[in-house]
Amino acid sequence: MDSIARGLLRRLVLAARDLAPIVVVVVLFQTLLFRQPLPDLDGILLGVVFVVLGLALFVYGLEMGLFPLGEALADAFARKGSLAVLLTFAFGLGFATTVAEPALNAVAAKAATVASGAGVIAGTGEAKAAYALALRLTVAVSVGAALVVGMVRIIKGWPIQYFIIGGYALVMAMTAFAPPEIVGIAYDSGGVTTSTITVPLVTALGVGLASAIRGRNPMIDGFGLIALASLAPMIFVLVFGMVV
Repeated sequence: MDSIARGLLRRLVLAARDLAPIVVVVVLFQTLLFRQPLPDLDGILLGVVFVVLGLALFVYGLEMGLFPLGEALADAFARKGSLAVLLTFAFGLGFATTVAEPALNAVAAKAATVASGAGVIAGTGEAKAAYALALRLTVAVSVGAALVVGMVRIIKGWPIQYFIIGGYALVMAMTAFAPPEIVGIAYDSGGVTTSTITVPLVTALGVGLASAIRGRNPMIDGFGLIALASLAPMIFVLVFGMVV
């Protein structure tokens, strides 16, 4: 319990340190540029305390739970030697974590509302819900597929740069043919998929797998899954826009 308390206290200090520059910038602009007092100062201070606590608990939880879990799973799959099971798990992990991403849900809902206002889809609640769900599922499938490709890349030892360069070249080419109203959504989808839920597990899985395979360097082969998981949604959502 003492080690847990010390670790949590350390994370609280680090979270406060990381948040301090943001607070300083906001206060300086509010007081020096706008020359106005901060509105609802008590609420702001309480919110800052909650943010520090939340960040500290979140990061400490990752260190205690999700990172070791991802590495243990990768090591177990590597020792089991079943490629099909590993790839199935990678796809399922990418799909499930992406569907659960709050940022993706928010972007999909906003995209459905804007699409309805622009006349791209009907203005009914059912149409907007169906559009948002289809967008979320498209992105989730793309992240699952990206993790499958990433797992194969780690196993084979293929360089990551070829996938990234080729993928972005494909995105640029598809942008010329995709409907203009889907392009921004596609680009944003690449960012919102790699957020609080997906990143810890995916990173731990990649590093764990590279560590468990003889001849693989975790620093070289273990990272890069997040880049693939950010790239694939752009391609899939551009295709979604062309089809839908």
